[in-house]
Amino acid sequence: MSLASRTRLAALLAAVSVGVAGVTTWAYGYGSEQPQAAAEAVFRPSVTEGSTLQVVAHPDDDLFFMNPDLSRSISTGIKVTTVYLTSGESDGRNEAHSPHLDDAAGPADRAAYAEARQNGIRGAYAQMATGDRTSVWQRKSIPTAGGGSAEVDVLVARPEVNLVWMQLREARSISGDNPDSLRGLWDGRIPALGAQLTSGTPVERPFSYSKDQTVAAIADVFARYKPTTIRTQDPTPGKSDSGVFLDHQDHMYGARFVQAAAERYAQTTDRPHFSVQNYVSYPNSALPPTLDPQAGEEKLGYLKTYAWMDHDDWCGSPAGCGDRKTATRPTGAGWNRTIRYSRGDGTSWMTEGVPGRLWAFAVLDGRMAYWSRSGPKAPWEGPRFLPGDGIDAGASAVRLPDGRIAVFATRTTLGATPRDYGREIVYAEQGGPDGAFGPWESLGTPDTVDRSGTSAISGPAVAVDPAGRMTVYVRDSRRTLRARTQSAPDGGFGAWQALGGSGLLGDPVAATDGSGRRYVYAATTGSVVAWVQPTPGAPMTGSFATGLPQTTGVLSVRPEGDGVRLFFRRPGTGTVGTSLATMGGAAPELSPVAEAGGPGGYGGVGIAGPLLAGRTGSGTVGVAGADGPQSWQESQMLYTGAPAGVTDRSGTTVAAALGLDADLHIVTTPPPARTEPAGDRLPTPWHRAVQPPMLAGAADAG
Repeated sequence: MSLASRTRLAALLAAVSVGVAGVTTWAYGYGSEQPQAAAEAVFRPSVTEGSTLQVVAHPDDDLFFMNPDLSRSISTGIKVTTVYLTSGESDGRNEAHSPHLDDAAGPADRAAYAEARQNGIRGAYAQMATGDRTSVWQRKSIPTAGGGSAEVDVLVARPEVNLVWMQLREARSISGDNPDSLRGLWDGRIPALGAQLTSGTPVERPFSYSKDQTVAAIADVFARYKPTTIRTQDPTPGKSDSGVFLDHQDHMYGARFVQAAAERYAQTTDRPHFSVQNYVSYPNSALPPTLDPQAGEEKLGYLKTYAWMDHDDWCGSPAGCGDRKTATRPTGAGWNRTIRYSRGDGTSWMTEGVPGRLWAFAVLDGRMAYWSRSGPKAPWEGPRFLPGDGIDAGASAVRLPDGRIAVFATRTTLGATPRDYGREIVYAEQGGPDGAFGPWESLGTPDTVDRSGTSAISGPAVAVDPAGRMTVYVRDSRRTLRARTQSAPDGGFGAWQALGGSGLLGDPVAATDGSGRRYVYAATTGSVVAWVQPTPGAPMTGSFATGLPQTTGVLSVRPEGDGVRLFFRRPGTGTVGTSLATMGGAAPELSPVAEAGGPGGYGGVGIAGPLLAGRTGSGTVGVAGADGPQSWQESQMLYTGAPAGVTDRSGTTVAAALGLDADLHIVTTPPPARTEPAGDRLPTPWHRAVQPPMLAGAADAG
């Protein structure tokens, strides 16, 4: 894209940015050769809408592991609610390095320490919302569907910001075997888990919840706030080689209770559609940083407020105004420089079927939703849903040789007993081109041992050979690559194959070059490894060391001539690097790393022809050129997961993202006119794929 075109695009987007959410409309035309385009493209540019609800195990899990997503959501003015499952009472001492339960260091007061953590959280949220940690809260007790009570805090100056304290007892150990915990309750080792009420709470009476009552109480909170985006922790972080959980047990089992509550909430009718985003917690300690220095410092500022670094009595509570245990290391284990999703960060959820027909997939309400468009000038339709629930965030879609579509995902089965909990790979495909999708088929899991304790498989990457046989690639819980291949088109899949590798991160990615060779890539903590077909149709070989620099662990690929181009984020800056792989011998050869996209940002980068779509430094979805460094052209919309993109056979490119409103938003670049260089095409601003009825009527009237 030329400098003049980038300048024109920036001016157009800047003109849109002055609009007010819910009011602005904008008509965009592609030039004099398309006189009807303006009438066909009346839409309101996308802004952040909907509501978010975070559920975490302890006070501070949100600040450490969900920021800056959290603070940026608050800044937009949408409804933001955070639910704390436990009181986080720990050993009851608001000081660092105190001997565990050693009365020589002073008496333990778990109720007071839990209140101090509440005070620190209220200060951090007030700072995020108003800039003043002392901003006033209104606190009250509400009954829950579980038969107990919860504390609800409403920020008076910003009443759309709420905190909900469930006040259950924490495990008081990262991985120790304590039956009186969320883990013990989930596994059926105790009949009920009691409350740990904080001092000063408006909740007056102690209570306890059975497993079903806990699920009911959380689902009732969902029904009260009706979120369109639910954020929670990772229910399957996996185990170390020695069998120890890689995350705090409360994080893991709290997230499983959220899964069960979301499934129950999805069965109700008086609610909007919602998506779920899972976040990595403790495992971030050993992974590369994802945030740029500015975002990391802003996140650290809120953590310092929570940690009560200055020890000033700004809250007036005898319990204290924050968590002094955190004050010795408010960065955590480097957590202020990191945010990472454990599911749904793939970019292959959009594809073309029969010529001109585009398909986009995302998980809403625990079901696979899809949107479709029959041609470049046809309207988008959706969401529609495939039958079946339990589908995890994320999807991978592929086109079969006859134009049919197959979509792959992972599915979690909660089961009747704790041992039945597990995750599997599933897929559904169309019975004919443009036809209906068949039922979900299970490919099982490569993790056959301790499924209830691990099930930490990645999302699938899928490739199709010229005959139409599909191969699915997945990272297993041991961090190696596994694959299953169809024995024949439309036939069954063979056994899981072990392809090796070690220490793999995130989801693998796959692509086929112009000569028919297939490439599979996966990130490690220090670089990227590759598998490749030496010749088309040959068995995969690898893993090969690529020599690429360290990445944040999220990869994207696109075919490019007789090679495959890889895109990745650089640790500590969030800039996008790219390298072209070709086969020059027995192993792939990679070009020197070049820069693409703009500065800052994190998460996956979708590829739509000459454009990249990804998260900008401010957290909004933006577009930039794929073939050189340039500034992100930002929108006004925060989103969940990662964008996807496709170029259809007419040359039209479409990038898509799932907004926090659980709706599909797109940006489109038309094919070039005969007199216009391809790089000078201007994309539309981001807008809803399916227009609201009022705006759709305005377009028809135009």
